[in-house]
Amino acid sequence: MATALHQSTIQSLPLLARGKVRDMYAVGDDKLLIIASDRISAFDVILDDPIPGKGKVLTELTEFWLKKLAHIIPNHSTHVKPEEVVAPDEIEQVKGRAVVVKRLKPVMVEAVARGYLIGSGWKDYQQTGTVCGVKLPAGLKLASKLPEPLFTPAAKAEFGSHDENVDFAHVVKEVGQEMAEKIRDITLKLYTEAAGFAAEKGIIIADTKFEFGLDENNQLYLMDEVLTPDSSRFWPADSYQEGISPPSFDKQFVRDWLETQPWDKTAPAPRLPQEVLEKTAAKYREAVNRLLA
Repeated sequence: MATALHQSTIQSLPLLARGKVRDMYAVGDDKLLIIASDRISAFDVILDDPIPGKGKVLTELTEFWLKKLAHIIPNHSTHVKPEEVVAPDEIEQVKGRAVVVKRLKPVMVEAVARGYLIGSGWKDYQQTGTVCGVKLPAGLKLASKLPEPLFTPAAKAEFGSHDENVDFAHVVKEVGQEMAEKIRDITLKLYTEAAGFAAEKGIIIADTKFEFGLDENNQLYLMDEVLTPDSSRFWPADSYQEGISPPSFDKQFVRDWLETQPWDKTAPAPRLPQEVLEKTAAKYREAVNRLLA
């Protein structure tokens, strides 16, 4: 297996933040170097064992989708190569897993699009018959396809907590009516186009989340990761059926293994066996292979 990068150690640029997966460095005042490590989190705990090659998969897929969807909304990409902004002995850390992007002011809303009823949406529906305040028909099952894709936003949580589902009114309160409508419409447009493309490749995109940012002129940009197995649920279409949670090309395999362990879901998590690491790495790679074939 490839060597894994758990954490970058760039000294030539100021470190701004480390997220669950990404390390972020300043490139001047107006750009960022974002490195996708191979870290993996489950149940909001970052695990000690990285998934080899995961960061490269996330970067490759995000770059693919940004180009494919650029006609819908501008994005944070620049033409600056990561290898050009770090010291020569740091190039290996950025190769294939980093991007230099515009520095934007993040919109503090998770823009989630759902085409299928799964995860927290399914829990909401069972309790209230609605998802994020949107009333749905009675009698839907786990993993049912929704009558039409929904914009189901979430409020961004503090690091280490779950994002919380909110209704459209919350988004309006955060960013104003006009910007809220723009984010909703673009989110659904991006999802619909991507889901249509993925369907041709035998993949169902059940749901996904997008991140947006604003420049100094209040222009809206798509940013962060886009339509990756970390930010979306990708299901193989040939094994999909209603009423069961379909297998997916993401970290579900890790979550399922952790559920069998005597663990209270607080750090530190159990160490992952080699077999789980390898199978999870293969799931991520398969998503790229199918979509980019």
